[in-house]
Amino acid sequence: MKAALQNYQARMRRALDYINQHLDHDLDLETVSAVAAFSKFHFHRQFTATFGLSAHRYVQLARMKRASHQLAYIDEKSITDIAMHAGYDAPDAFARAFRQRFRQSPSSFRKSPDWEPWLAAFGPLENARSKLMQKSFSADDVTIRDVPATRVAIMEHRGDPATLNVTIQRFIAWRRAAGLHPRTSPTFNIWRSERRPASPGDYSVDLCVGTDQPIEANGEQIEAGEIPGGRCAVLRVVGNTHNLEPAALYLYRDWLPASGEEPRDFPIYCQRLSFFPEVPEHETVADLFLPLK
Repeated sequence: MKAALQNYQARMRRALDYINQHLDHDLDLETVSAVAAFSKFHFHRQFTATFGLSAHRYVQLARMKRASHQLAYIDEKSITDIAMHAGYDAPDAFARAFRQRFRQSPSSFRKSPDWEPWLAAFGPLENARSKLMQKSFSADDVTIRDVPATRVAIMEHRGDPATLNVTIQRFIAWRRAAGLHPRTSPTFNIWRSERRPASPGDYSVDLCVGTDQPIEANGEQIEAGEIPGGRCAVLRVVGNTHNLEPAALYLYRDWLPASGEEPRDFPIYCQRLSFFPEVPEHETVADLFLPLK
């Protein structure tokens, strides 16, 4: 019975992976059901029962999430190009769908995104992905490295995680103005609180860019700091790196007790090696660092 369930879930996961990896293709029911080796006559009900939304709606949401990130973070991409990339034949149809979902036009969202309805709109997508897409890790995935000290410029986010995207936008704009491109200046996040603290106001994370240059704040609250060098347990995560909590839990709950190691007095942090929407979500890469004594 357990083996049959695992096989069924693996087939459904295969369908979801295929959708995520082929958002620019024709994702009709016959194609996706064939990937999972299910009958097309039943697959739509199976998908909805498993993930809480239909395959068609999942595709729409995944494409719209990519489009909204492109609007918010990639200035050089036109709204027409973004609309076509999202599967719409005309910008007007895209604008209507966008406004219906986010209560803003694409151009208004690009200038000043309202992230609250955005977060609500993608709740079903994130819930679907959490069903069968939890990554599993093993001790073989963890390496211990001697990490050099890294000087960084820091923009702090303090307060409700629902407003984090606003800080991220400011951080991206600032580093662009400072000429600190991700390809040449590494990007780090340092977590100084739980991902979901009991009080949202207690959420705390530092957005950092590695640089040895003098820091020009240009009107932003930017501080100079350093990620200290030393031994670290490092776990690489590939795909959907917006939520690194499962990887952090593995390090703390499973790897650390079995390793005999002791954590050092510095928070867990990550280096983001590739970014959505510059690469698809399933191709994003982040290294998670647990400082050790």
